[in-house]
Amino acid sequence: MPRNFCELRFAVAILMIVLVTCHSSYAARANRTSESSDSVTIVIDAGHGGHDRGGIPGQRIAEKDMTLDVAQRLRNLLSANGYRVVMTRDSDVFVPLPTRVAIANSYRNAIFVCIHFNATKRMGASGIETYFYSRDSLPLASAVHYYVTGGAPSANRGVRRRGYYVLRKTAIPAVLVECGFLTNPTEGAYAQTASYRQKLADEIAAGVRGRNSLGSASFIDQTKVARSERHRSKRSHKKSARKKKSSSKPAGAEEASAH
Repeated sequence: MPRNFCELRFAVAILMIVLVTCHSSYAARANRTSESSDSVTIVIDAGHGGHDRGGIPGQRIAEKDMTLDVAQRLRNLLSANGYRVVMTRDSDVFVPLPTRVAIANSYRNAIFVCIHFNATKRMGASGIETYFYSRDSLPLASAVHYYVTGGAPSANRGVRRRGYYVLRKTAIPAVLVECGFLTNPTEGAYAQTASYRQKLADEIAAGVRGRNSLGSASFIDQTKVARSERHRSKRSHKKSARKKKSSSKPAGAEEASAH
């Protein structure tokens, strides 16, 4: 057998070994990526519940019922996608905010999705907004908001940063999505249809799946505004209390206290 032919066969054999090794390495990496994705825990928080109906006094549609229905639909979708899903509540019960946060923080490789609907006395108010607090939560908020606003026939009220308790206290990426105004006749009617609640769940699930593939959106930072409002409120309260105390003093009281 010619020497050149033997060398050629040897080279082909080496090439085959390299190709098989590379393929096995790629498959292993793909499996690890898949396992990593499947091992993510999604903590779904249906807002309100039990004696807490949500919304504003006199509101006709109970927010607690709408949030639970969307949360359960979202759970079914994500479970079918291979995610481990945990519900902070799966029935009409009241769960305190610290308990919801404790549930979320008990999982390491997890994300927290809190579902709410908006309400206001002004019936014309409408639209969808998504809240986050930590910078690590912005990609998730951006993705969820992108998909929900893209699939819902409602105004885009933007991604907003605010220090809500369940966002501020969670140690994992966390978002709170307001799925429209139940006090708006049009959005309230949408929310009462099963097909629309399913659509909301579909889009939130798409946001969860795409949280690492979309860029971070610009956002409105309401944390400073909120702190400023609280500071003004406290300052106004103290000023009012001083005026009330001063006006309640009997005549000559200041002179008497000086001696």
